[in-house]
Amino acid sequence: MKRRVAIWTSGLIILAALALTYLFMTGENGLSRPSASVRALDVTRLNDERAESLGWSMEGLDAVFRHASTLSTDSFIILTGGEIVGAFGDLETPFATHSMRKSFLGALVGQHLGSGPEQIELDATLQDLDISDAPDPLTPKQRQATVLHLLKSVSGINHAAAASGGLQTDINKRLGHAENEPGTIWAYNNWDYNALTTVFEEGTGIGIAEAFAEGIARPTGMEDFDEAAVSYISDTGLSMHKAAAFRMSARDLVRFGQLYLDKGHANDQQVLPASWVDRTAKDFTETGMDGLRWAHGYLWWIPGPDTGLPEGSFWAWGLGNQALFVVPAWNTVIVHQSDTSEFLKRFLPMIETGGMAGEAALEQLVLSCRERANRKSEYCTEHRFITRREFDTLISLTVKARI
Repeated sequence: MKRRVAIWTSGLIILAALALTYLFMTGENGLSRPSASVRALDVTRLNDERAESLGWSMEGLDAVFRHASTLSTDSFIILTGGEIVGAFGDLETPFATHSMRKSFLGALVGQHLGSGPEQIELDATLQDLDISDAPDPLTPKQRQATVLHLLKSVSGINHAAAASGGLQTDINKRLGHAENEPGTIWAYNNWDYNALTTVFEEGTGIGIAEAFAEGIARPTGMEDFDEAAVSYISDTGLSMHKAAAFRMSARDLVRFGQLYLDKGHANDQQVLPASWVDRTAKDFTETGMDGLRWAHGYLWWIPGPDTGLPEGSFWAWGLGNQALFVVPAWNTVIVHQSDTSEFLKRFLPMIETGGMAGEAALEQLVLSCRERANRKSEYCTEHRFITRREFDTLISLTVKARI
C-alpha cells in the first residue's frame, strides 16, 4: 500500500483552522467592503451567441468577471455542456483544496461500497469495524455510530480531532459534552471525516492517494494529479485518525465535478455508481444556516432556496473559498480557487510570534488591504484572503447571469 505521510505541526493546523472558523461561522463582521484594487484579467469567453444558447447572459457574465477582478482569485471556470463559458487564471497548477478533501473522500467511499472483503458497508458500526481512538477511547455508545453517520456528519461524537482547531466552539455548541444518540445531531465535525479516512484505508487496504489516483484521477483523465498531491495532517496527541489533504488544479477539479454531473460516468466507464451521485443532492441534513451552507450530506454542501441556485445543486468548499459547484439543472460545473499560501505566510507568524488572536490577525490583514497605500500592493491584488461575503457575491452574480 502506497502512502505519503506529511505531518503538519499541531500549531499550524489549529491556527489555519481558526481562520477557517472565523470565515465560516461569523461572516467576517462586515469586513468585506468592496476593494478599490482591480486586476486586468485575461478571460477566455465563448462568443455571445453560443454562450446565450447555453443559458448565459453576456451582461450578467460581464458583471461576474468585473467582480472577480476585485478579488485575488487564482482560477475560475464556468463550464456548461462541456464547454468553457468563461475562465481565467492558472488552470494547471495544483493548489491546496483544504476542506474540499471531504468531497473527494466521499467519492472514494462510493466507489468501494459493498459487504465483501475490501469494501465499505454503510451500516457497519465503528464497533463492527474495531474503530475507536487514542489516546482517549470512544465509549460503547459512540462506537454504535455507523459509516453512514460519518458520511452524513451525524455521528454525534464530540472528540478531539486533527485539523479541527477553532471549529471546536461550534461543535461544542451543537453536540455538547455528553454522549449523543448516533444519527440525531448534525455538526461539521472533522473527527467524523478523519475517522472515515481510517475506515476507508483499513477496510479497503488502499491508501487515499493510490485510491484516488487509480480510481478517479486516471479514469476521468485528470492531467495534473498524482499521488504526491495527497498528504496527511496528524496530531497523535489528540487522535489516532489523520486527515488526508489534497492539492488539485482547476482543470482537474472540473473533471471531478463533471463526473458527478454525468451521474458517475466518464470516458465510457461507470466510475461512480449513479445511485451514489443521486444521494448527494437528495439525502442531506439541514444545518440551521442560511445561504450556500443551508444543508449538508455525503460530504457536500447543499445551497438553500434563497441562493437562487436550482434544486439538486451541491458544492464542495475549503478554506479561502476554494469551491466546486455541480449544478445539474444548468448542466454546469463552476470552479473557484485562491492560493492561500501567501496569506498563511503572513497570518501564522502574527499569531505564533506576534501573540495575536486568530480573529484579530485576520481582521488586521483584511483591513490593511483597504488602506490606500496598500491597495495596489502585490499581496493585496494577487494574494489577499477572499472573504466569505465577497465569495457569496461572486456566486450571486453568477446566478443572476443565467438567462
